[in-house]
Amino acid sequence: MNLKNKKILITGGTGMIGQQLVKLLLKEKALLRVVSLDNLKLGENIQHLKLDLRHFSNCIKSCKGMDVVFHLAGIKGSPKMALEKPASFMVPTIQFSFNMLEAARQCGVKNYLFTSSVGVYSPKPVLKEDDVWRSFPSKNDWHAGWAKRLCELQVDAFNKEYKNMKISIVRPANVYGPYDNFDPKNAMVIPSLINRIVRGENPLKIWGDGKAVRDFIFSRDVARGMILAIKKEITYPINLGSGKGNTIKELVNYLINLFPQKKIQLIWDKSKPSGDSRRILSMKKMHKHGFKQKVILKKGLKETIDWYLLNYKKKDKRYNSFIEKK
Repeated sequence: MNLKNKKILITGGTGMIGQQLVKLLLKEKALLRVVSLDNLKLGENIQHLKLDLRHFSNCIKSCKGMDVVFHLAGIKGSPKMALEKPASFMVPTIQFSFNMLEAARQCGVKNYLFTSSVGVYSPKPVLKEDDVWRSFPSKNDWHAGWAKRLCELQVDAFNKEYKNMKISIVRPANVYGPYDNFDPKNAMVIPSLINRIVRGENPLKIWGDGKAVRDFIFSRDVARGMILAIKKEITYPINLGSGKGNTIKELVNYLINLFPQKKIQLIWDKSKPSGDSRRILSMKKMHKHGFKQKVILKKGLKETIDWYLLNYKKKDKRYNSFIEKK
């Protein structure tokens, strides 16, 4: 599919993946509409609607006249936050997704992408797309994982009943990059650590023993994979990761080495949970479609840190309201 002059809607388009997707789709000369809940301006030629997608009427308003929808909007936070506030994760996720897909169908959208999650998987050494429905989500992602599974089930039902819309499902691994949530109280591991290092937290206390293995992928690579899924009209679930694993201890060492001026003491709090011991996505299906990771972890971490430091120095309220002022 050629995306030139296609009218494309991105929900959650001001977020970490959304920002990268906007930039790549502009290079494709697509006509963009973005929906989010903030006032961030993405450019003069991009229509930005500030709408709450829990209301079906807003989803209809978003989808009218669109050819393609990238549905990225969702609730994001740390595993700790997901465990403590499961309803705050589960309910809006289902509301957003069920409303948006039905609205897209009613508005005649031809191509649609749903953003799922690594959280749909049960713990295994390598996570393969076809294994999801043979098991249950990890207890560490129980409610959020089931929410994404229910949304995937809706996509499956639509693909079987309605033949006039091609619907893709992507399951990203642990995504990181600029425009992430850097609040250490509810951020994921990479942005939380960056924020705490920049603030000068020393010693740096980290949950677990550092042995847990994760698959990290840079946000721009995820956006590239999403575009590929739409262009090739892939209508079965596909993973988006590096296909490689790094321990949390390796990740922490990479980050510390990018701050050579800081002498940081580490404390591993083994009394705290580490989550699943190993989560690596199989990338065989996407590799067959020609997808390759372009941004390796060390390079992506440096770009993320550089972006964060720039915004930190600007004291940008959107990304620094949580930074403790001395």
